[in-house]
Amino acid sequence: MDRPVKSKQARAASHPDTAHQSADERAAHGRALRDAVPRSSQAGWKAAKERRDPVDILVESNEGRVPSLIPIRFGRMSASPFAFYRGAAAVMAADLASTPTSGLRVQACGDAHLMNFGGFATPERNVIFDINDLDETLPAPFEWDVKRLAASVEIAAQHLAFSPSVAARIVSSLAQEYRERMHDYAAMRTLDVWYERIDLQKYEDRTGDPAVVAAARKRIAERIEVERRKTVPDHLYPKLVCEADTLPRIKDDPPLIFHPTEEQAPGLSSGYAEAIDAYRESLPEHVRILFDRFHLIDLAVKVVGVGSVGTMCAVGLFMAADNDPLFLQVKEARASVLEPFAGKSLHPNHGQRVIAGQRIMQSASDVFLGWTRGSNGRDFYLRQLRDMKMSVVIEELDEGLLRQYSRMCAHALARSHARSGDAAMIAGYMGSGQTFDDAITEFATDYSSQNRRDYRAFIRAMREGRIQAIVEE
Repeated sequence: MDRPVKSKQARAASHPDTAHQSADERAAHGRALRDAVPRSSQAGWKAAKERRDPVDILVESNEGRVPSLIPIRFGRMSASPFAFYRGAAAVMAADLASTPTSGLRVQACGDAHLMNFGGFATPERNVIFDINDLDETLPAPFEWDVKRLAASVEIAAQHLAFSPSVAARIVSSLAQEYRERMHDYAAMRTLDVWYERIDLQKYEDRTGDPAVVAAARKRIAERIEVERRKTVPDHLYPKLVCEADTLPRIKDDPPLIFHPTEEQAPGLSSGYAEAIDAYRESLPEHVRILFDRFHLIDLAVKVVGVGSVGTMCAVGLFMAADNDPLFLQVKEARASVLEPFAGKSLHPNHGQRVIAGQRIMQSASDVFLGWTRGSNGRDFYLRQLRDMKMSVVIEELDEGLLRQYSRMCAHALARSHARSGDAAMIAGYMGSGQTFDDAITEFATDYSSQNRRDYRAFIRAMREGRIQAIVEE
């Protein structure tokens, strides 16, 4: 089992000074941590002389990926500094490990950038806003997630050609939202924190411009309605499946969708029977009854995202009957980029690590979340494909909408951290003033410059032939 599921006695032993203390007492303990790690020490970024070459780190992270897909990964990263940042979580993990840390650990996302948040449907078919990509999740210092999110906002603002002063205000607002929400959670009962969800249809920004909030709410309502109409039988099925043969088959669209060979996906000849059985065993008993109604019809490799490109990601088509499909996304789970710096997961399967992290951090998760291991030794986790999943289009945001969206992400991150960490201690450490906000804003500004330097080094490596990239049309 992993750290987040320690026994009560083990947790008390690890924090003997705060066990059974009131929220005020734990907040005082958090404030005391500033003596060793001042909030101002979280500010700024300066690369160490011995900092590793970011291109070397990225090349190293390709180990075990599908070789033919690696140029696609690098091609997507080459699109802009923002795209590069999305695929360079391993680079930033190494950088964050060299910064001062408060010692306050949470179940961290590990890759908390703007595009890893969004809307999706709960099992009750409500649409909530939350972190939606937790491939890198692992217990780690809370500020690592905050800094990665803040830097992504700064980089996105630059991508949209906002002025430095506008970008700084947006990042500062994000940090303020995270801090104030954490203070709210520190004052709440534990179960109330655990039960809270961010309902997209009812979301209100407490400090937002009324006109911006109204425009955002209208856009969200329209988007939800579009996604509700995109039911699997009526939209996704004809888009992904052809019925020219006896059985339905996922359409090939190489190099982004293709059927793997036996060498690429051992278990093909048996219909992945052992892996499916292991996945089934990872499901709760009541979900197994539902899953048993479906049978695997076809499976194809499907390239997704930026950082995940090259890992063995696939989509499986399961059918209960004609016109009754279930699409499951199969994602390879590798060691978290945080592992060399935050400690190894104690879960025996990295798919299990991801699922455990999701269930801790998300207020509601897909009923089909489960994990397995392929006959080639690779770990995987499964979930429904595109279950009303909604993500933002950065290029469509103006200053007001980026600010509001950033604050929504900060809210979701604070709620997730409060579920696994000590909200009172974290709130106590950050305080009620702007010191922490200013430190995070300064870090984001400095690190965005580092990201630009790394991006230029990456493009130079492409031009020199050190790495190969395929730029998609």
